[in-house]
Amino acid sequence: MNIKSILLAVALAMTGLVAMAVTPVEALNDLKQRIAPDKRTAIWDVTAKQQNGRWVLDGTVGTKAQKQAILAAMLKSANRNYIDKITVLEDGIPASRKWALVKLSIATLRTEPKHSAEMATQGIMGSPVKVLQKCDDWYRVQMADDYIAYVPESSLSFKTEAQMKAWRKAKRYIVTCYDSRLVSMPGGDETVSDLVMGNILEFKATQGKWIKLATPDGRVGWVDAADVDELAQWSRQGFNAAQIEKTARRMLGSGYLWGGTTTKVTDCSGLTKVSYLSNGIILQRDASQQALTGKIMKKGTDWRQYETGDLLFFGNEKTGRVTHVGIYLRDGKYIHCSGQVKINSLIPTASDYPYLYSPLSASRIKGMVGTKGITALKNHPWYF
Repeated sequence: MNIKSILLAVALAMTGLVAMAVTPVEALNDLKQRIAPDKRTAIWDVTAKQQNGRWVLDGTVGTKAQKQAILAAMLKSANRNYIDKITVLEDGIPASRKWALVKLSIATLRTEPKHSAEMATQGIMGSPVKVLQKCDDWYRVQMADDYIAYVPESSLSFKTEAQMKAWRKAKRYIVTCYDSRLVSMPGGDETVSDLVMGNILEFKATQGKWIKLATPDGRVGWVDAADVDELAQWSRQGFNAAQIEKTARRMLGSGYLWGGTTTKVTDCSGLTKVSYLSNGIILQRDASQQALTGKIMKKGTDWRQYETGDLLFFGNEKTGRVTHVGIYLRDGKYIHCSGQVKINSLIPTASDYPYLYSPLSASRIKGMVGTKGITALKNHPWYF
């Protein structure tokens, strides 16, 4: 959640505190539900306990804005009678490492700071991350979709605020083909780095059909101009369901990888993220998060009302818990990653009607870019 959203939540919370007297514990719980309800996107582990007639606030938050929100709420509920022992993780990061860019074509992010931990998601070259915490040779970072996970230090190129500002203003190129290579000389075969769709590199020069680019950590090489587009121009594209479908279909037959979010291999929500990113749109990481965004169509909606690009959500019909997502195509067909990327039907009599049955809900992203959880890359302040 950005600072403006946090400030709005605080204002609403303060209005509620004025209307009725609440304890610091109640105020803290209410604030958490407003600005940090999902532990996947916010670090918030704070308690309020009475000690010798005063309230003691103890625990950890990720950002200064979160702590400021808590202290603002305490001014009313605790009448300033509190002791602040809240730790802000980002305060422990030096200015030279507040930000970073993923420097590998694909970086693995995990649920804990160790290689044996479950993979949570992936980052791609040129993706900006906010650094929250150092854990030996791992870093806890927040990504542009707000997701928080741990990444090895070796996958990042650290930047100061000034360096990030310069990067946002620099001429950059984005890889628009399925995969490519950065090579040491035009037409050469020595690889500087492999590249995948969505990688962002800085422009250096051109030579014929070749473009000279630099990775976030300064490695320089050449790429075929047909494989990339100038980022600022590319990001101006409008909603294009055909582009989203094209990217998803390009991955047909590829396997399933829990946490995968690149054209190499994906999980179910990774497929939707990759497909939409090719159209310049950043979706939330997980299916259960994506299901809360866009124009929501509830269970029972006739499939004939769906449009190409709509997200279909499946899961437990009794609890309503979302565990899977696919992209609607047309004529009752949808593409998804379940075991592998494949196409199935919503029509019970069809030969390719799967075990997932009917969707719990669907979300239309078209016309909803800019609403909660659906961000145009061109409007994301971390990129521009």
